[in-house]
Amino acid sequence: MALRVGVVGGGQLARMMIAPAVELGIDIRVLAEDEGMSAQLAATEVGDYRDLDTVRRFAADVDVVTFDHEHVPQDVLRALVAEGVAVHPGPDALRFAQDKLDMRARLAELGAPQPDWARVAGPDELQAFLDAHGGRGVVKTPRGGYDGKGVRVVSRADEAADWFAGLDEGDALLAEELVPFVRELAQQIARRPNGESVAYPVVETVQRDGVCAEVTAPAPGVDAAQAAEAERIGREIADGLGVTGMFAVELFQTADGRILVNELAMRPHNSGHWSQDGAVTGQFEQHLRAVADLPLGGAAPIAPWSVMVNVLGGPADAGMLDRVPAALAASPRAKVHTYGKAPRPGRKVGHVNVSGAELDAVRADARAAAAAFD
Repeated sequence: MALRVGVVGGGQLARMMIAPAVELGIDIRVLAEDEGMSAQLAATEVGDYRDLDTVRRFAADVDVVTFDHEHVPQDVLRALVAEGVAVHPGPDALRFAQDKLDMRARLAELGAPQPDWARVAGPDELQAFLDAHGGRGVVKTPRGGYDGKGVRVVSRADEAADWFAGLDEGDALLAEELVPFVRELAQQIARRPNGESVAYPVVETVQRDGVCAEVTAPAPGVDAAQAAEAERIGREIADGLGVTGMFAVELFQTADGRILVNELAMRPHNSGHWSQDGAVTGQFEQHLRAVADLPLGGAAPIAPWSVMVNVLGGPADAGMLDRVPAALAASPRAKVHTYGKAPRPGRKVGHVNVSGAELDAVRADARAAAAAFD
């Protein structure tokens, strides 16, 4: 009987697990939030991931539950675990991807390098933090933010007044120092329930308006010591939190060579899309292997360079599929991945991967193929 893996969430990450699941002989099933989502091909149920009965019913027909996103409530996750459901990553790990205040506190306990930060329950506490950090800082909502949402650079506490006004009693915001970074990096680790893990090369990520636009693997100009430091940080956090599955650590590299932890993701991550076509084992296959407790695949690159370019927004005057021929014609080595989403400004609707021996040419081909969707 085929191993049955249930994915909660019907977005593009679940969609991109379908092909490797078929190749591995895994029966993949998806709990989608709505009809017609990216992973509709494997959507065996449509329902609310916040409703315990819905998730319990879905979980009853699979061997292991994993996720397309990190938003399933803790009480739902813990109820499943209490009932003997295999949940990977589990709630004790996921809470540190769900709540940034919990994440910062736990990273401090683990000794991970990170920006100065504080829990601020009101404007006075935020202003005191800003005053102590050069008059500017970053304020974040602890839950729910992604792709630049829930993040503001502020120089006065009243710039977060609306967020404070919306807090429930006892809640707080996260204040962080404004890190003078020279670029952003990401380190991915795949980890099995038994603790076995493999590390992918550290990559450079480029953000536009808070959204990942481009990834280069490996990160250009990172020396052996810096690469080893990024891997050490990723492995120690993965082990310290007990993560299972794919795990991404978003990092800042500072002008003086420090590497600091920005945020965490406990699922396949945009920084790892390059690996679909540029590594021995792509992150979506690797995630399935890890959560199903199968032997992990190699994470080494298959070419000196890989570049991933996101397709953001998509064509305003046509459907995505209408532009695929032009994207393929832009470069014979371009690998195009579409998400089955309607074009919309700023929306991630696909990505392009190119691998090869010469970075400038690889980057140019990837950008040209992605530009066909403009």
